[in-house]
Amino acid sequence: MGYSFVLRYAVFAAIAILLNIATQYVSSVLCGGYYELYLAMAAGTLAGLIVKYCLDRRWIFYDRSGSLRGYSVKFTFYTLTGIFTTFIFWGTELAFDIYGNAPQSRYIGAVIGLTLGYTTKYQLDRRFVFREQPG
Repeated sequence: MGYSFVLRYAVFAAIAILLNIATQYVSSVLCGGYYELYLAMAAGTLAGLIVKYCLDRRWIFYDRSGSLRGYSVKFTFYTLTGIFTTFIFWGTELAFDIYGNAPQSRYIGAVIGLTLGYTTKYQLDRRFVFREQPG
């Protein structure tokens, strides 16, 4: 794993994190109320998931499976490995929201949680989603 690979993965994670946070912010502005934080986190997670999957599939794991079935199976497994890492992200964001002293504390927690989650997610995806096909 070379420097350029790590840099590329970090840039893609940063793109997904920024999209997640931006989506959360827009969602929060549009949907106030009691469940605003949870709706914002879900919307941000979905936006980040789709973009990160597309980037990882093409530029990190070089997956060229062309069939709709192959694509669907990999996306399903990618989403399943994301469940564990989403708990890391959501738990960190919620903790910062509850215990933070500033309104933006939740976003700081989101960035920290997403960073931890993406670090873990790479290992899960490499082992369970984009493993090389037997030859």
